[in-house]
Amino acid sequence: MQKWIFDIRSRPFFVLAISFLFVALLVYSKTTQQFDESTVLFFQSIAGNPIFDIFMQSVTEAGDVFYMLAFGTVLVIIKKTRKIGVVLMILLVLTTLLTGYIKCGIDRDRPNLTFLGTPFLIESTQDTFALFCEGGANASFPSGHASRATVFGMVLGFALSQKFPRGCYLLLLYPILMSISRVYVLQHFPMDVIGGIILGILLTGVVAKKAKLGKIFELKT
Repeated sequence: MQKWIFDIRSRPFFVLAISFLFVALLVYSKTTQQFDESTVLFFQSIAGNPIFDIFMQSVTEAGDVFYMLAFGTVLVIIKKTRKIGVVLMILLVLTTLLTGYIKCGIDRDRPNLTFLGTPFLIESTQDTFALFCEGGANASFPSGHASRATVFGMVLGFALSQKFPRGCYLLLLYPILMSISRVYVLQHFPMDVIGGIILGILLTGVVAKKAKLGKIFELKT
């Protein structure tokens, strides 16, 4: 998983940056609007299983920035995991701020649909607000939850990649589940979470490189 750490002048950075700009352009031009709307209508129609509904809400609530920052704080306090915690905290703040600013520019509303499944135990959190934008709480692209979940899964994957070179990839299920849950609870369109995942990978790869996170995986002789 260490190969996911890359420099800002590398090919992975260029490909991911172009991919994100392409997705953002598709959303801004409303090219994917029909696909997005038909997808959320499908998710609205399949809701209703109490166990699955509560599970999806639990997953989506786990993407709240405050829970992740609390976890990062614990990592910072523990000396052995301090560097991982610092990198995670930096990325969580950076991702939250950047998704907010981008939402301001794209200015796309969230799905205007009512969840028809099992009533949630607590009100579902919307997402990062769009900074300095009127009505920013309803801004949709990109998904802050998906971006943060990607950051979270990748950073912890890096941390475990030496001891669990294959098992560490299971942590990538977290951003996938988070993305599905955001669409399932009708807080985002599919392209919102796709954009969020790409942005999360992009930021994590670059920041991990700048912070020399890869050095913690070097085997001691």
